Amino acid sequence: MKKNYRIGLVVPSSNTTMETEIPAMLQRKQQVDPDLSFTFHSSRMRMQKVTKEELKFMDAESDRCVVELSDARCDVLAYACLIAIMCQGPGYHIESEHRLFNKTKENDAPTPIVSSAGALVEGIKVLGAKKVAIITPYMKPLTNQVIEYIEASDIQVTDSISLEIPDNLEVGRQDPLRLVEIAKNLDISQADAVVLSACVQMPSLKAIQIVEDNIGKPVLSASVATVYKILKTLNLDPYVPNAGKLLSGNMISSVSMQEGGK
Repeated sequence: MKKNYRIGLVVPSSNTTMETEIPAMLQRKQQVDPDLSFTFHSSRMRMQKVTKEELKFMDAESDRCVVELSDARCDVLAYACLIAIMCQGPGYHIESEHRLFNKTKENDAPTPIVSSAGALVEGIKVLGAKKVAIITPYMKPLTNQVIEYIEASDIQVTDSISLEIPDNLEVGRQDPLRLVEIAKNLDISQADAVVLSACVQMPSLKAIQIVEDNIGKPVLSASVATVYKILKTLNLDPYVPNAGKLLSGNMISSVSMQEGGK
């Protein structure tokens, strides 16, 4: 009997990629496991320009979004704006996930919360990477906040490229295959893994496996990490074809094992 899972997406109003890449990966999952099906349900937070002020205002709207989505009795809710979390300071994803879960609980529909920020940090650790090189679409000051956030989680960022695109709509219009060439300018000599897109709005899925095959090191993105965490939260095998090592189905999450032993 086919098992259907409802995936709730908390999305910035100008985001056009979360609702394409996350479903694309989970549809690949359906193709290799036809006993599964996924439906997707979104609620939006207002944001146009990727500035710290707009991001902070937008983050406050996430409470409303998770309550709305919990009305639909989703199986998991994914808060997908990495920089909105990371610009609040190191470790904020833990506070945010806890607060949002309590909001769903108050609505008599307790629902697991996944954040792309927390998922990215966990995904890097699952890969066993201690050092990463990253690409972001952000202005350099926001990229620096991403670096500080990642490094506060005991992961060193050895190099970064900021594409400096302030308009979030323009970020979503980027050709993901451009990242194949952009990645060639990233110094990966000291990195254990590459974060090809530290942003769920910058498309990268088409380039993930290509770049990983080219460089011979694990390549992930905020979206790939979010899907990994969604599947783990649903107790499903985190395997998605052609989406990089994290979703190869061969990773054992030491992070999850440690949490389970508490």
